[in-house]
Amino acid sequence: MNYTQEYLKKCQGLLDEVAKQEDEIRATAHLFAKSILSGRMVHVFGSGHSRIMVEEMWPRYGSFPGFNPIVELSLTFHNLVVGANGQRQAMFLENVTGLAQQILRNFDLSDMDSALIISSSGCNVVPIEMAELFQEKGIKTVGIISRKHSEASSSKRKDGKKLQDFCDIVLDSGAPIGDAMVKIEDLETPVAPGSTVGSCMLINCVKAEVANLLTQAGQPPKVLTAGAVIGAERATEIFQAAYDEHAHRISRLYKKVGIPSYISEQNV
Repeated sequence: MNYTQEYLKKCQGLLDEVAKQEDEIRATAHLFAKSILSGRMVHVFGSGHSRIMVEEMWPRYGSFPGFNPIVELSLTFHNLVVGANGQRQAMFLENVTGLAQQILRNFDLSDMDSALIISSSGCNVVPIEMAELFQEKGIKTVGIISRKHSEASSSKRKDGKKLQDFCDIVLDSGAPIGDAMVKIEDLETPVAPGSTVGSCMLINCVKAEVANLLTQAGQPPKVLTAGAVIGAERATEIFQAAYDEHAHRISRLYKKVGIPSYISEQNV
């Protein structure tokens, strides 16, 4: 058995699944472009392994300002595996009720914002509550899940609701139940997951569509670009301009944080 070919074959299947969602991808891009063109931001959140997709959106080469990457280290720092800051604690914390509210308490949210939440199972409490809170504030929210895996899994919420129950648009990574895609002879359980592959394809399809919409609207994005492509001087210029734009956009998210009347109005 050629396991490399088997995995690549499964990835081709993920590509096919992503290709079927072109309408949903474009609808997502329109939501995000509307927020960015209005001077606001797209909030991007993922706990656990889904952090990878948050950073895939921004900031990295080929990406641009307009996205607020919400990465909680307590939910995503897995390198030590055991001991202090270990995996057990992270997996516990991503199912603590109320943590999402504490995270979003840091931001001055607006219904002109939009949001993207990534959770392969769509069943952990913090991502679900994050989407629920965005929905309560009138913020259009998109979820990326692995639909087959989510449907076969049980929500950690008492009411049984999942991430997709609080999303305006749901995108599917195409990954199978359990995520791992390759069965090895004489090995009990499969290996080599696929949700990252499918989800990253979705992220970058959306990114490309948003870039086009911004450009067509006369506000071409400041794309982080390698010096090997445009020269070191121009690359540095764009990097600095992109980071400055991000700073200016993010500053608006702190404008009214902590003002009592505002807190009362928003019932935070």
